[in-house]
Amino acid sequence: MKASKFIKFLRNGLFLVLVVSLVLILSCAGYTQQEVKAIRHTNSWPCYLDPAVGSDYASSIALCNLYDSLVFPNPDGSVKPWLAKSWEISEDGLTYTFELVPGVKFHNGDELTADDVVFSLERILTIGEGYGYLFTANVEGAEALEKYKVKFNLKKTFGPFLGAVVRLYILNEKQIMANIQDGLYGEFGDYGKGWLVTHDAGSGPYQVKEMKTEQYLLMEKFNDYWAGWENKDAPQYVKEIGTTEAITIRTLMSRGELEITDQWQTSENLAAIEQISNTEVSSLFEGSVLNIMLNTKKPPTDDIHFRKALAYCIDYQQIIDKIFPGSCPSGSIASSTPGYNPNLKPCILDLVKAEEELKQSPYYGNLEQYPFELYWVSEVPDEEKVALMIQANAAKLGIKVNIVKVPWLSLIDVLAKTETTPTGSVIFVSPHYAEAGSMLESRYHSRSCGTWEQGEWLQDPEIDAMIEDAIASIDQKERFQKYYAVQEKIAELSPTLWILEQAVKQAYRSDYIVFPAEEDVKRGKLCNPVMGYNFYYRDFKVFPERAQRPYTPFKP
Repeated sequence: MKASKFIKFLRNGLFLVLVVSLVLILSCAGYTQQEVKAIRHTNSWPCYLDPAVGSDYASSIALCNLYDSLVFPNPDGSVKPWLAKSWEISEDGLTYTFELVPGVKFHNGDELTADDVVFSLERILTIGEGYGYLFTANVEGAEALEKYKVKFNLKKTFGPFLGAVVRLYILNEKQIMANIQDGLYGEFGDYGKGWLVTHDAGSGPYQVKEMKTEQYLLMEKFNDYWAGWENKDAPQYVKEIGTTEAITIRTLMSRGELEITDQWQTSENLAAIEQISNTEVSSLFEGSVLNIMLNTKKPPTDDIHFRKALAYCIDYQQIIDKIFPGSCPSGSIASSTPGYNPNLKPCILDLVKAEEELKQSPYYGNLEQYPFELYWVSEVPDEEKVALMIQANAAKLGIKVNIVKVPWLSLIDVLAKTETTPTGSVIFVSPHYAEAGSMLESRYHSRSCGTWEQGEWLQDPEIDAMIEDAIASIDQKERFQKYYAVQEKIAELSPTLWILEQAVKQAYRSDYIVFPAEEDVKRGKLCNPVMGYNFYYRDFKVFPERAQRPYTPFKP
């Protein structure tokens, strides 16, 4: 090769290197600007996307982001207009007429009308699962008066009706009917239940991009959301990941592949995660109560004296201090829930009283023949610690406690029948709307027997009548006084060991995530007591450009 050609070759090669280098530098310099705003959050699975099926924590988060309701819950327990811009209530409290916001679009572009509201109500009344219990006993039906006007007819007065309407999520009737399969509901087939396992038919701020039923739910921002996007820093994507496994969570956080953990991590694991740079632990009171549900139809917990003996033998404060620091004692209703009875004092450890009660039980003297079987949820390791502490104290009275570890779905299955329900079940429960009536009905009314929310099988006609009378009261002050009486009556029966009101704790990346509920609490404000709504992602803010190491950008 001649010298001139060689020099030309070097120059061209050098130029090529400079061009490639410049491209790399520019791409790196602009990388943070191109990063996707996303939140990755772990949760206990399963997650149901069907508003007529889902009612647990993970499902409630999904539903309030994928769908809209006529009204929206406020942290103080009130509601504000949402899909309904206004409403009128008849003098007898039996008719509610809602004027809808015109021009609301479902995710597929169809317009939301009064017909969709009627369809959604009829569907949840027919299927009767999930949040259906809020409406089946109280609502006769609905009719579309005009394109944007719908009237609800109640069977009887229902004081907290507007609060309950938060759980009536509106589906696209046309889309559901286009995706029905063979099923149990006549001309409606399966009512779209099969299709809704992996799809949504909503108008909410987020839409399903991908659903892997055993793994995760990926939601994508709905850019044409009818209520707009005043918050320009809301996440473009949200990934709900179905795991609570401690090592997995810690690994994800340490790699910067997770923004917010689930609420089921142990205090030890949270402490370890908090050592990761730019990580904080939030603490929210959402009305969640840790219950040990006692099967009142199976020996030995069918006896009230045995149940009271168990209640007095628990060291509640030790459980709070050692396992759930920051939580507080509780009764059937958490102190953060409107309508709780402040005059009721939570039970405390008293082994003398425990023995006195036990001696009045017909099982006393034959305790070895009647062991107390206590189930705890495998996805929540702290529940085992609670069970072990109860086991140790109960042994002082001669009560044998057999501890059984079960997956959440398995526990749901065994709670479906009286005979398979264990004598004790460790379960957290939160309000479905922001009043004590929600917890009282879902926990202790006979209608909830066979669901995961009532392992007591109380089936007490007097309690049922008192709950029905309370929620039928239109005047809130009167209604709350009746809630007080129901709580007192339930406390007398001791169907549950109310362990504590949970301080819900989750680790999150504080360097680039603004967690609205946690920010409100820091300012002395209330967080939302309605399950799921503290994860209304439209209000979150994500600043990936502020992320410090460790951080792994989300790739859709």
